[in-house]
Parts: sequence; C-alpha cells; structure tokens
Amino acid sequence: MVEKHTSKNGLRIVLEKIPAVRSVTIGIWVLTGSRNETEQNNGISHFIEHMFFKGTKTRTAQDIAEAFDSIGGQVNAFTSKEYTCFYAKVLDTHKDYALEILADMFFHSTFDEEEMEREKKVVFEEIKMYEDTPDDIVHDLLARASYGEHPLGYSILGTENHLNTFNPDTLREYIKERYTPENVVVSVAGNVEESFINRIEEYFGAFESSKEHTDIIKPAFLANNIERNKDTEQAHLCLGFDGLEIGHENIYSLVIMNNVLGGSMSSRLFQDVREKQGLAYAVFSYHSSFLDNGLLTIYAGTGKEQLPLLKDTIDKTIDTLIKNGLTEKELKNSKEQLKGNLMLSLESTNSRMNRNGRNELLLGRHRTLDEMIKEIDDVNHDSIQKVIEEIFNNSASTALIAPKMTH
Repeated sequence: MVEKHTSKNGLRIVLEKIPAVRSVTIGIWVLTGSRNETEQNNGISHFIEHMFFKGTKTRTAQDIAEAFDSIGGQVNAFTSKEYTCFYAKVLDTHKDYALEILADMFFHSTFDEEEMEREKKVVFEEIKMYEDTPDDIVHDLLARASYGEHPLGYSILGTENHLNTFNPDTLREYIKERYTPENVVVSVAGNVEESFINRIEEYFGAFESSKEHTDIIKPAFLANNIERNKDTEQAHLCLGFDGLEIGHENIYSLVIMNNVLGGSMSSRLFQDVREKQGLAYAVFSYHSSFLDNGLLTIYAGTGKEQLPLLKDTIDKTIDTLIKNGLTEKELKNSKEQLKGNLMLSLESTNSRMNRNGRNELLLGRHRTLDEMIKEIDDVNHDSIQKVIEEIFNNSASTALIAPKMTH
C-alpha cells in the first residue's frame, strides 16, 4: 500500500512499507527538467543536480561522499526531460541520517564559485563523451527533429556555451522558480514506519513557494529529418513516431505492441533486421511518455552502404504489423513478459521508490499490482490495432548520423 500525505505547503510525500527487506530508499523528485528550460539556460536542471553534491553550509563535497560511504549506502541523482531526482539507498537503521543529508543538500547547497567552475569542466567532459557516442546523440537529434524549437527538443546536458553563462545567482533564481513545494514529491520505500512521514515533514514541511506556476505548452509533432555527417564506422538511424502521453488509457496496448515490434530479442525488428539479414548488431524500439504526448523510437546502426536496405526492412516490418497486427502467441507471450518484468521490479526498494515518485509527480495516482495486471490482461487485438493505426499511419521524423557519402 502506498501511503500518501500532502503537507500544508503543497509538498507530497509517498511512503511504501516493505517489512520483508532491510533497506530504505528515499528519493526527492522535482517536476523540472530540460522541458522547463529556455534556449538561454538549457542544461541548468542537470547542472543543478551536479551542484547539489558539491557542498552545503556545513558539509564539503567530500563530507557528503564519505557520509554515505561510511554507512554502506548509495547516493545518486538523475535528470530527465521532465523531472530531476535525488535519492539514497541505505540500511533501515541509517534512514534518518540519509534523510538529513539529502535535506541538507536540497536546502543548503552553497553553489561555491570555485566548485562551480570545476564542476563545469566535469559536465563539459560529460558532453564530449556523449558527442563521441553517435548511437547516443542520434536520439537527441531525433528529439530535435520531432519537436523543433520546443523545449522537449532540447538536450538534457545543454551545451558548453550555455554552461559558461551560469553563476550562483542563475542557479538560485532557477531553483526559486521551479523547486517549489507543489513541484516536489518525497518518495520512500522499504522497511520504514509511517511515522517517518513526520521526520520528512520536519525538513520539508516549511519551505515556501515563491513564484506563480507556469503552464507547459504541448508541442506539435513535426515529421522533420535531421542528418549529421560524422567520421563514424557505422550509420546510426532513428525513426520517431508521435506516441501517447503518460496517463493514456491505451498505454499498455502500446507497451505490448512495442515489445513485439522491437522491445526484445524475439521481437520482429530483431528477427527481421539482425537474425534474417545480418544488417545490424543493435536494433530496437522504445516508447517515451511525457505529460502531454509521447514518442515511439526505432533505432538501428549499420554500415552506410546498407542504409537503404535497412530502411526498407524496417518499413516492411512496420507494414506487416499494420496489415496483420499481432499473432495470438505474440500477444500472450508479451503480456506474460510484461507481467513478469513488473513483478520482478517490485522486489527492489529502489524501483518501488522510483515508480511511486514518478507516478505521484506526473500522474498524481497509484495503482495496485492487481489493477495493473488486470489492465495488461484486458489488452486485446482490437486495442492494439487501434494503437498501431494511430501511431504508424502518420509520417515519421528521422535522425541520421553517418560518415560522408562518397559518390
């Protein structure tokens, strides 16, 4: 059972008690990511995530690292297009200590100028590392092709030029605007009592909102095409289709359809592209859901001379899917696989903290395991066919990174 508590200031706390384990995972979720940035401050959400580890009024960066190492705990953070999460996983006996440090990082980070300049270099290296992996960047290019100038098309890391403009005040101003109580969820899962909610209240119950809430603008899906020449061994191709938003009633039909299309080793794309034709080592598809829309992505990497054949093979696989839908066996196996993944993911406090935090932040609701299994079981050929037609009867966006073609 997920216990939910809303503080007077609008902050939400979700707690799931799992008495059978000895760990507790605590996550602070903030409804902000590259989607909430501007052309000028792109990359700031991710940079703030880094800076929270760089020292508070009473702890240095080393103190923070040593604090978690000394109790055998893990601390980390991640930034996505729509949210940022800071979390720690510790033994149940250390949960109060972990909460205190996370709250210290969250409220009392100093954003010291010297630390900031050092950390910029670290993020520059992260950007360079990313630039050196074309099979990663091509997904960023696809977002740009699909959403154009809309912030959903921005990269999460930003660019060196943007980062160079950041100073302590820029960060504080952004935090004041986005890190407001109604944008924050504290999610806890593990061997923990409900009284722990009171501990969270002590740290988080008093901070206040300082800005009016700004609405996000839904992007239009653009079927654009972006190509970039790069001195690579392989050509990297991404196709994007307009998908479904996070709370859509047909989301499980889409997940099951995607699983059959390119979500596993038995998937059609894997079989058609890799096993039958040997055209690619990596070929897969996945769906990203956002607050008000989604993106279905197909990725494959191949030698540049095989690119036309690869595109042709992917098109044929999609055409067959549109014409014939899923077989009875595919539907059954995919449902079982999905249920299996779901149940296995419930065995770690980390994944439960993640699921509850994200659900509360983006959907504001929680379904029980039985409800989710029923939704998966209810998926049928009709609901899948509906999704197939909705998604594939429209033009795709494409992103390609390939070595220069020599004619």
